[in-house]
This record gives sequence, C-alpha cells and structure tokens, in this order.
Amino acid sequence: MKLIIFGATGLVGKQLVQQALFNGNHVKAFGRNVYTTDYLQTENLQLVQGALFDEGEVYNAIKDCDAVLSAIGGSIDGTDKARTLGMKNIIKQMQKAGVKRIIGVGGLGVLNADENSLLVDKDDYPAEYKAVGMEHKKAYELLNESGLDWTFVCPPNIIDAGPTGHFTTNADYPPEPNNYKINAGDLAMFMLNELGKNEYIKKRVGISN
Repeated sequence: MKLIIFGATGLVGKQLVQQALFNGNHVKAFGRNVYTTDYLQTENLQLVQGALFDEGEVYNAIKDCDAVLSAIGGSIDGTDKARTLGMKNIIKQMQKAGVKRIIGVGGLGVLNADENSLLVDKDDYPAEYKAVGMEHKKAYELLNESGLDWTFVCPPNIIDAGPTGHFTTNADYPPEPNNYKINAGDLAMFMLNELGKNEYIKKRVGISN
C-alpha cells in the first residue's frame, strides 16, 4: 500500500513509519522536521517536509495514497490545536483527493463511559487531561461527520517501547482488562493491522497492553 503518515516524527509516528516499511509498504512521512529524524533509509520511504495547516501541502501529500495514518500530537494544555485543526485539514484534503481510509490516534477520554456519555464528559475525568481530551473529542466529531472510512484509536498512557504483539482492543469502550498503558510499537502494529482487516470501520477503539 501507499501510505501517508502525519505526525511521523513523534513517538507513535516513528513506529508507524518503521513498521510500515518493514511490511513492504510505500511510506510518505509528513512533518516539519522529517529530515532530522533517523529513519531507516529505503527507496520505499519518501520524506515530505510540510505544515499540517497548509492546504496545498497536505493535499499533495495525500493524493495518490491508499490510506492516511494520523499520529498528530502536541501539548496537553489546550493551547495546541494541531489535533483538531490538523485533522480538519486532513479530512478536507482527503475528500478533495478522493482518499477514503484514515486511522487516527485520539485519547482514552473519547471512549464511551456508558450509553449516554463519553469518559471525558464525566465530572471525575482527570483535570490535567481535560483540555487535550476535549481536543480529541472534537477530532472524533470531525471524523464522524466526514463520510470517510475512519477508525479512531483511543489509547491510554503511551509507553516509549516497541511492539510485543500482545494487547487487547474493544470497540467504542475501554478494553477489558485495561491496564491503562500501551506500547507505542503495539499501537502502531494495531493501526497497520487494521488497514488490512477493516474490523473497526467508523468505530473508536480502546486498546491496552
């Protein structure tokens, strides 16, 4: 497959690039600092230096790709709008380019607490994660309204570690058991596996090691 990876220089993004190349995909790694990242050099890797909010640069990165992987990160205090405005631009350019499949990374708070509310909307949701949780919620709402074939993975604490292949998932709710942590490598592995399986189309996914 030909994949475009946004947030390619981050914790999850670097794992996505590495594993996607290992699996034989053609990868475009998009970011402001992609030329300073120590990727495995291969003819299947194309570095795309660009700005997430630039419509033309994002469109050119997406066109002719089979699918989009988004691992956009940023600060957690609510001042960084990359998760929402970046996702809004990605969706717009996907629609323009006719690319339908996207798998993105959100946060645990976007999962259901019950039939009527999300975890992030509950009064006991940790205050320090409320702002970033609301950003993830907005990104989820944008995907849900997009008409695209989306999957939104909602991890707990992401650990800087490679894949183990041992993790649990659940649609729209936290997984059971939930150990509130996931290796970046396992998160990337799930996202790439989901591209082939398409088990969670238009679903949020809880995941845990």
